Amino acid sequence: MSTSTSAATTTPALAKPASRRLISLDVFRGLAVAGMILVDNPGTDDLAYGPIKHTVWNGWTPADFIFPSFMFLVGASMVLSFQARLQRGETRGQILRHAVQRTLILIALGIFINGFPVFHLANWRIEGVLQRIAVCYLIAAALVLWSDWRGQFVVLAACLLGYWALMRFLPVPGFGVPGRDIPFMDQDRNLVAWLDRSLFPGRLYDGTRDPEGLISNIPAVGTTLLGVLTGHWLLSGREKASIVFRMVLIGGLGVVAGLVWNLSFPINKHLWTSSFVLFSGGLSLVTLALLYWVVEIKQWRGVWTMPILVFGMNPVAGFVADALVWGPGYSFTAKGPKGADISWHEVANARLGALGMNAANTSLLYSLGAVLFCWVVLWMLWRKRIFLKV
Repeated sequence: MSTSTSAATTTPALAKPASRRLISLDVFRGLAVAGMILVDNPGTDDLAYGPIKHTVWNGWTPADFIFPSFMFLVGASMVLSFQARLQRGETRGQILRHAVQRTLILIALGIFINGFPVFHLANWRIEGVLQRIAVCYLIAAALVLWSDWRGQFVVLAACLLGYWALMRFLPVPGFGVPGRDIPFMDQDRNLVAWLDRSLFPGRLYDGTRDPEGLISNIPAVGTTLLGVLTGHWLLSGREKASIVFRMVLIGGLGVVAGLVWNLSFPINKHLWTSSFVLFSGGLSLVTLALLYWVVEIKQWRGVWTMPILVFGMNPVAGFVADALVWGPGYSFTAKGPKGADISWHEVANARLGALGMNAANTSLLYSLGAVLFCWVVLWMLWRKRIFLKV
């Protein structure tokens, strides 16, 4: 991991469209980082407001679209970055070697964050958010470097249809064929959960399954490729109004396609179903189109974008700052009102509860406090022009 202190990392270069930094992408990323911190740190998991809680299984809430937004942005940003680097004279091999390096660092950082701050070796979780981003980034990077948009579209379709076929028709060892011997998309008796239990027993986020399962990386690659295809469109040289119109149109079609497929292959973030890819990808496209229109076309920037860019320009630092909140918050203890040892998280929530608010508002206040803490940390880095990169 390295730090960058150059102002050039934040100032768009207008001379070459291919190397221009799109502020709308950074704003979108900043909103996603802030949303991640908000959702990761509820005062009370069960009593938080519904929109900032993940669905239990099938279905969706706004919170479920934060992670796929990251994946989408990884793909879109990659196309712009690689194009600029190729124009500067870097070879495809050099870019791929750097991608492999980034992948390994992100995986190591993700595993480290999973254990922070107590590092219990017996149940140290291996899979995770940064690990999924890393794997999908590397696969998408190879495709961007050695294929065109047609090849990438074919791989996207193969990921979505292939994953559906695996989940629908391949027998789950010890249980049988989904839809015949066991319910289709049963929470524990599915192929994704079975493989994760086989490879990482005792190290899964939900005990019997993991939301970042190995097999579900297949459709997650599809989410990244939706971003890649969007990146190509952003570099197409077309009129900006046409770019926005097409993104809204295709995004809307993606949402509709996801809802239709939901009838037979339910929208499910935990399994990252193919319908979830289309639905969340469509929403990401529409969101980016709106931000592109506001930030790039109308040039409405300044006071309102700066706080968001503090998050969006330093996403790796955002992940680390988030871990600094929930890691110690759930691991370290203090004396409670009755002398019992309770977590820092419970102590803070109890003190906020003493303000007399209802449970949902108390939980929201805790979440907003976590966002503010992380923002201050990243703002101090912003002032020094320090941006953590891998």
